[in-house]
Amino acid sequence: MKIEIWSDYVCPFCYIGKKQLEQAIEDTGFAGQVELVYKSYQLDPTTPVDTNVSTFEALAKKYGMSLEKAKEMTQGVAARAKEVGLNYNFDRLMEENTLKAHRLVKWAEQQGDATALVEALLHGYFIEAKRIGHDNVLVDIAEQVGMNRDEVAKVLASDEYKSEVESDIQEGLELGVRGVPFFVVNRKYGISGAQPQEVFEDTLRKVAQEEGLQPALKMAGTDETGVCTDESCKF
Repeated sequence: MKIEIWSDYVCPFCYIGKKQLEQAIEDTGFAGQVELVYKSYQLDPTTPVDTNVSTFEALAKKYGMSLEKAKEMTQGVAARAKEVGLNYNFDRLMEENTLKAHRLVKWAEQQGDATALVEALLHGYFIEAKRIGHDNVLVDIAEQVGMNRDEVAKVLASDEYKSEVESDIQEGLELGVRGVPFFVVNRKYGISGAQPQEVFEDTLRKVAQEEGLQPALKMAGTDETGVCTDESCKF
């Protein structure tokens, strides 16, 4: 089963949706049978790399409201994040241009797996309020998940993988993606937004039935006791 995820690293609902999907995969027993593919999307590609505008200031300007109203606006999102175990740090969040973060993930995919980097970027931004639009921060985050600092810095200093990011965005538009997160399951089912976990679970079960996949057994108990094999018995 293949799930493509269009998301942006400054989208609060993208991290929430990611956690809900991961929990749904675990709870339905399909862990290890689902391939996750991360697709690029930029909510605001015009954001300056060197911006020092806070998320509250950006929201206030975008919706023509006071800073206090902007802060109130994020409270509901923070509450939803907490439901899936995430403690968002809205008070310290700054606007970021995410092009380099997306390019870095594309490079990581070519190295084998971008899963850890995607999680580190989202955690770094929303939980630790890291400036993920800045090269030095991205290098540090990448190193934390086992990537070579020099190689990462070289990628960031270039325009490598920019075309891949642009291709993802265009592909998403052609599929009808107008906001994120957006999940495409087996190129047959689309899920828009951080839907309730039950929506993900129902879709997973439907696709699994179509493909003849069986969920893995969920083991009860804490350890293997009172069992005999052809070699020995555990008492």
